[in-house]
Amino acid sequence: MQTTLNSTVQFTGVALHSGVEVKLDVNPASAGHGVVFERSDLAGPAHKRRVKVGPDALIEASLCTQIGNRHGVTVSTIEHLMAALAGCGIHNALITLDGPEVPILDGSSRAFVAAFVEVGTLAQNAPLRALRVLRPVEVRMNDAWARLEPADQLSIAFEIDFPDAAIGHQQLELELCNGTFVRELSDSRTFCRQSDVDFMRANGLALGGTYENAVVVEGDLVLSPGGLRHANEPVRHKMLDAMGDLAVAGAPILGRYVGHRAGHTLTGRLVRALLADPLAYEWVAVGDDQAHSMPGAGVCADDLLLSA
Repeated sequence: MQTTLNSTVQFTGVALHSGVEVKLDVNPASAGHGVVFERSDLAGPAHKRRVKVGPDALIEASLCTQIGNRHGVTVSTIEHLMAALAGCGIHNALITLDGPEVPILDGSSRAFVAAFVEVGTLAQNAPLRALRVLRPVEVRMNDAWARLEPADQLSIAFEIDFPDAAIGHQQLELELCNGTFVRELSDSRTFCRQSDVDFMRANGLALGGTYENAVVVEGDLVLSPGGLRHANEPVRHKMLDAMGDLAVAGAPILGRYVGHRAGHTLTGRLVRALLADPLAYEWVAVGDDQAHSMPGAGVCADDLLLSA
C-alpha cells in the first residue's frame, strides 16, 4: 500500500549553500500524488511553482541533488529529505518551501526522520508499485562508478577512499529493510575537508555550512565538535545520499546498488540509465509478502533511539 504522513511537519533551518533561512513544510498528499516540491516564495499559479520528483526533473549538480521544471523553477539539496521519505516508506507528500534550497539542518536525515516518526504515517487504499532491476546497469566517470544489480530488495554497498587519515578507506553494505535506514544511516552527516570549505566559500557556496551541520576534517583531525557519530560516518553518509538520489526514480527500487567513489551526478545518471533500458527493469506490484521488507516497514521510535 502507498503511504503518506498523518499530519504536516514543519522545519526551519539554514540552506547549506546560500546561507539563507528556509521554512519548509512536509504535507500529507493523496494516493498517486508522489513527492512534489512547491516554491511558496515565487509568484504565479501553483502548477508552475511545483516540481514533481522524477528522473525527468533531475538537473546535474556535483555538490547536491537538484530538480527543476519546464518553467525554470528549481529546488536543490533535496537528497537528505528524499532519503528520509524513502527510508520511512512515505510515498506521497507535498513539500512547500520559501526558497530554492532545502535546509541542511544538522547535515543528516535525523531531524526529518524524527518528525515523520512522531506524526506517523497513513496507509492509503492504493497499491504500491516498485521498479525491479532485471539486469545490471552501470555508469562510470573517471575512477568512480555506480551500478544497479538484480536483487529481491533494496541494498546499498559503498566504498570510499580519501587521502585524509580522518576518513581513509571505508566500505559498508546494508540491506535497507525494516528500519535499517533509520537505525544505521539516518544520523550520518555530510562531510568535507577544510580546504573544500575554503574553496566553496571563495566561490559563493557553502555559506550556510558550519562545524555543527557537517563533519569537517583536515588530515587526521576531525574539526567538528564531538567528533564522529560513527567510526565510519563518512561512508554511511554516502549511503544516505545514495538512498536519496535513488528515490528520485519516483518509486521504490528493488535491486542492489553498488557505488565506488560515486556522488550525486553518477547516481542520477544511473537512475536515468536504468529507466532508459526497457530490458533492465520492470514495474511490479508490491504485495504483502514483499511489503514487510521495504525500507519503511515497521519503522518506530525505538529505531531512532538505536541510531543515537
